[in-house]
Amino acid sequence: MKNGGILILSGPSGSGKSTLCKYLQENIPDIYFSISTTTRAPREGEKNGKHYYFVSQVEFFNDIKENKFLEWAEVHGNHYGTSLGPIQEALALGKLVVFDVDVQGHRGIKNYYAGACSVFIATKNKQVLKDRLSSRQTDSEETIQLRLMHAYNEMKHIKEFDYLIINDDITTAKEAILCIAKSLPYKQDPDNSARLCKEWLENLS
Repeated sequence: MKNGGILILSGPSGSGKSTLCKYLQENIPDIYFSISTTTRAPREGEKNGKHYYFVSQVEFFNDIKENKFLEWAEVHGNHYGTSLGPIQEALALGKLVVFDVDVQGHRGIKNYYAGACSVFIATKNKQVLKDRLSSRQTDSEETIQLRLMHAYNEMKHIKEFDYLIINDDITTAKEAILCIAKSLPYKQDPDNSARLCKEWLENLS
């Protein structure tokens, strides 16, 4: 069986995470994208079960009580969580599991899966990010300012990540994320390494 892997993508809203996730999906056959559960309202074009699982506050907190989330957090007044079951199934099938989460989510996943690989996606400066958010024409000026403030707080945690991609050129960023993703089957896993050493020692006797 192929070894599964975990790739965590984080970064400010507007940094290009969704574009890079789509590129990975187009270029890696055995891949599973973790779909977050959220209490926020769907945006135009978003579909339940494809982009997010949209639930009520009551449903969300029931799932917390039943320990169904790998991690969960409150962001911009809404709650987001990562369901554990589908992830375990995908890893058992040897798939690459990709997460698109904020820095809080990254920390929770790393605590659960210490061997996970993490990448922070950023723009070269604040103005570039602001221009991207404004060009979406989906958020009010107040919401954009809140997102920029949140981005500033996220940037403080860059050193917690294994890799940093400055998404100044989308072609270069795509090449970088694909290179990282393809290297994951060869990344050291403490459990697998210990198992291999044990098998070697047993075969020497």
